[in-house]
Amino acid sequence: MSTTTATPRIRRELPPLMTLSDSAAERLRGLYDKGEAGKLLRIGVKTKGCSGMAYDLSFVEEPGPGDERVNDKGLTILVDRKATLHLIGTVMDYEVKPMSAGFVFVNPNEKGRCGCGESFHV
Repeated sequence: MSTTTATPRIRRELPPLMTLSDSAAERLRGLYDKGEAGKLLRIGVKTKGCSGMAYDLSFVEEPGPGDERVNDKGLTILVDRKATLHLIGTVMDYEVKPMSAGFVFVNPNEKGRCGCGESFHV
């Protein structure tokens, strides 16, 4: 008679869905305190551009039924459930350049971007 002992599988902790850089948190805090007071930033992914997908940001009054809440640096953002698999491990940053300023995403799931940088694919 033979007995086998199953080795327990070691579960690897998943990275956070999203995190905020210090500059993104500072900018978002300013938006929440002023013009977007009482609202939450909702992040999704939509079909757009040459590479196929683009980040979609909007302010909403309340979470939708499928939204995931992300709490980081004392702030709450929402992520559309349909976008979660595309965004796992993403860092949202805020960049100021000589001719533009805005939120940017450092997404480890991206496999490439279009030439203009407007869209990405995974």
